Amino acid sequence: MKTRGGLTRRDLLASSVAAPVIAAPWFVPSAALGRDGKTAASERITLGVIGVGPRCTYDLRSILKHSDVQCAAICDVQASRREAAKKLVDAHYGNSDCAVHRDFHELLGRRDIDAVLIATGDRWHAPASILAARAGKDVYSEKPCGLTIGWCQALDDTIRATRRVFQAGTQRRSLPNFQAAVRLAHSGKLGKVHTLYASVYTPGVKTDWLPSEPTPPRDVVDWDRWLGPAPWRPYNSAYVKGGWRGYWDFDSGCRLLDWGAHTVDLCQWANRADDTLPVEYEPSATNITARYANGVKLVLDFLKTPFGERPGWVQSLGTCPVRFVGDEGWVEVGDSGGIEVNPASLRSELKDLEIKPTTGLDVAAHSRNFLDCIRSRGVTAANSSVMRRSHIACHAAALSWLLNRKLRLDPVKEEFIGDDEANSLRSLPSRNVL
Repeated sequence: MKTRGGLTRRDLLASSVAAPVIAAPWFVPSAALGRDGKTAASERITLGVIGVGPRCTYDLRSILKHSDVQCAAICDVQASRREAAKKLVDAHYGNSDCAVHRDFHELLGRRDIDAVLIATGDRWHAPASILAARAGKDVYSEKPCGLTIGWCQALDDTIRATRRVFQAGTQRRSLPNFQAAVRLAHSGKLGKVHTLYASVYTPGVKTDWLPSEPTPPRDVVDWDRWLGPAPWRPYNSAYVKGGWRGYWDFDSGCRLLDWGAHTVDLCQWANRADDTLPVEYEPSATNITARYANGVKLVLDFLKTPFGERPGWVQSLGTCPVRFVGDEGWVEVGDSGGIEVNPASLRSELKDLEIKPTTGLDVAAHSRNFLDCIRSRGVTAANSSVMRRSHIACHAAALSWLLNRKLRLDPVKEEFIGDDEANSLRSLPSRNVL
């Protein structure tokens, strides 16, 4: 990668070799020079990781397989998690070079870090991404990327202002079966598309506090940093073990964005609506129905048992299913990597797509797209503008459920029409972390 002065690390190495004094001959491993199929060290994208947990570990294992990436630093507020991630990275490279940090500001202050993977809890995704972009880093952020409408707006605004490369972790945009379903919706072979179905968790919210426990030493768990922008509350070990999900202060959109960040995003894409939003949201006991200005209906279908039986969906297609319905047929896809169509004659439209079964959790192609865009300075598949619209649509739907009434939204101003209470919930009070 080039430095801000336009030099690559290889240039810097060459200039040091040209110095007048060389103490002794030295050996450069072939991997450092780009031999044996390796990417030269001077051309690798240097990665820092902020926030370690099960999803981060999955992401990181996949990203480490890209030969043009070097993971140089790990940051987490929990000592056990940062040490586990360091062990994973060091084992991959066969050395002990990966640094660890408790405070991600230290990681962002390192000039050798080109890009960051942010996989904290929801509350930190947007603030950490904003601070990373301001520090000159490109950002891959796990979803949901913003805890509120306001955070999603601020994140997109920052990415645009700093001109950083951003990829939301909505990796299904880069998977072949989901891509094929969207292409079929765009092709006209379904007829006029009139209804889009996005599976989501049944919404819910908890506002109580878990019982207070003794706060560990900061080097073991930095509780204040873990809370970040969230209002202060007493420490409880269940939170830092992943038990924060479902709580109003920590989770996104009454849990609706856990799947909705993926499935609504795909419906937006199928409707060619990446630059707009549904204008109306109406909750019921089993779903939230949204409508676009072009008349297309978006149904967010509540799944009471998302990992078990899912009534109304093709069970064999697995989790996170979406369905696009037109006047002449429909297509449905899910995480199994498969695809179903009706009528059966539509299958002939898929025969040349070479769809390879790929789990919906796979980030290989999505992270590859991110890395390629870092090099080209191009626009990623799930860039900040795409994220902004799909996430705001989810948040608007969640607020309609929370308030239990129909909401109308101006898709340009991103404001609710004639509803001060709904507008007041576009942002929430937070501690200052920026």
